[in-house]
Amino acid sequence: MSISPAWPPLKLSLVAILRGIEPEEVEPVLAVLVEEGFEAIEIPLNSPRPWVSIASAVSRFGGRALIGAGTVLTVDEVKQLADLGGRLMVSPNTDPDVIAAASEAGLCSMPGCFTASEALLALRSGASALKFFPASVLGPPGIAAIRTILPAGTAIGAVGGISDRSFADYVRAGITTFGLGTSLYRPGDDAATVRGNARRAVAAYDTACGARP
Repeated sequence: MSISPAWPPLKLSLVAILRGIEPEEVEPVLAVLVEEGFEAIEIPLNSPRPWVSIASAVSRFGGRALIGAGTVLTVDEVKQLADLGGRLMVSPNTDPDVIAAASEAGLCSMPGCFTASEALLALRSGASALKFFPASVLGPPGIAAIRTILPAGTAIGAVGGISDRSFADYVRAGITTFGLGTSLYRPGDDAATVRGNARRAVAAYDTACGARP
């Protein structure tokens, strides 16, 4: 059995979720995000021509950020992502086969979970980190309660209904990794809009978590 890749120690533990991005938008939007400090970027597979966008992102920014796919639902999609050189696999659910395939391919994986049973199953299947989704439904108290039964050092992210306005509540509950979707990028947003959103998110993150080194 392969050893699951650990969740990397990101300086800025924010995952950009670029749902709906078009391939021609990839270079300008990702350039802005990388310049503003984002180190993990996912392109969901229910975006237009996602594999074209992921290939472009990996080619242009793979050496500077953890690039990968979101909404990964099948083992075949995991294999296609690995073949393109992606390094991050994010899914909305807890599918042991998908998680194990990601681990076998050497991908950092962040599967979605909502309950203690799903969280523990994801870890047993080889998850690098957990994505509590939708986090806005569980809320900080719900995630904090489940966190008490997880192995020490488990990397935990909150995704779904999260924005720069909610960081502080989750940080107080011990959660410091967040996935940002529409608060960061909406389909059709230009690079200038994304830069403004990114700067606001980074400032709020630094305020909530304390200044980064």
